[in-house]
Amino acid sequence: MADIAIQPVEMRSQQKRFIRLPWRIYQDDPCWMPPLIMSQEELLGFRKHPFYERSKSQSFLVTRGGRDVGRITAIVNAGHIDRYKEQRGFFGFFECDDDTAASRALFQAAGDWLHAQGMTCIRGPANPTLNYECGLLIDGFGTPPFFMMTHNRPWYAHLVEDAGFGKIEDMFAFYGKTSMLDGIDPKLATMIEGVKERFGVTLRPLDKSRFAEEVRMFLHIYNESLGGTWGFVPLTPGEVDHMAASLKYLIEPELAIVAEVGGKPVGAVFCLLDYNPRIKAIDGRLFPFGFLKLLWNKKAIKRLRAISTNVVPEYQAWGIGLVLMSGLYERFINWGLEEVEFSWVLESNYLSRRTLERGGAIVTKKYRMYQDDPPQA
Repeated sequence: MADIAIQPVEMRSQQKRFIRLPWRIYQDDPCWMPPLIMSQEELLGFRKHPFYERSKSQSFLVTRGGRDVGRITAIVNAGHIDRYKEQRGFFGFFECDDDTAASRALFQAAGDWLHAQGMTCIRGPANPTLNYECGLLIDGFGTPPFFMMTHNRPWYAHLVEDAGFGKIEDMFAFYGKTSMLDGIDPKLATMIEGVKERFGVTLRPLDKSRFAEEVRMFLHIYNESLGGTWGFVPLTPGEVDHMAASLKYLIEPELAIVAEVGGKPVGAVFCLLDYNPRIKAIDGRLFPFGFLKLLWNKKAIKRLRAISTNVVPEYQAWGIGLVLMSGLYERFINWGLEEVEFSWVLESNYLSRRTLERGGAIVTKKYRMYQDDPPQA
């Protein structure tokens, strides 16, 4: 342990080292996708971000023999504390060589800092919350992730568990080819038409002329619909505005659908093209010209991630989620999309899992959330 040293990240030079470490750890992993550097800096609190108006974090680097070998961020999520009335901290942005001593030092430093902030237990990984990237990949290492999904080395689970963490919840990524949709159970199609006729459900794309207002509406439905979901903390108004601005150039209106009943939005399905190969091509750098390469000729992108299908609580038993997903089919075909990932889906969300399975989607990746709470008696 003599050559292991922990450094709290405070100076700009340390922030840059923290950001750049994954480039070395994954240098021989063809499945790794670099993050958008500016977005990472915001989510870490190295740049201004509305999450940190109430919450706070501390990042750490660990060195062995003067060389950076790992990193972690300890997070106090004020929204979680308010919602669940528990002093639970979080860890995120974890990366480390296959080095147990180094990872133990990281988790010790993060735990000490969180305990000093009054936290009594820890959950993660969350980067920095479940509304952004989260979960540790534990199965499905052989293919690259879709946009805004995590990827990590196979040994990370061992390092996290060695630090005293155990499973609390798994999440799944379901994969399908658009060609599979031709074989959907006819009974399911009949059910969808029945829902539309019985309840007067209509579908429409996002309105480009009111883009900012429409994205906020999508995120409002997202907040409202997930109230009973495990671990969920609503986006703050500041986060909603920030996310709407961040997604302005990434969202394709025809791939975002609103379900209405009597002219009132009651559900939405939100998709994003898989920009990851382009982000890799620009090495995570938007400037000076990376953003042009990222956004050029979007029609050439043939992979898409269906991030969220949400229905407000009073309409959740109506089958509107199925109607929304069916509405994507024609749009997929018109775009020429070939592959789609539905992610992530909680293991406890039996309805969504069963719906995707009936549609022919298969689980290709599994992610895990951990916590260090003592086992229940």
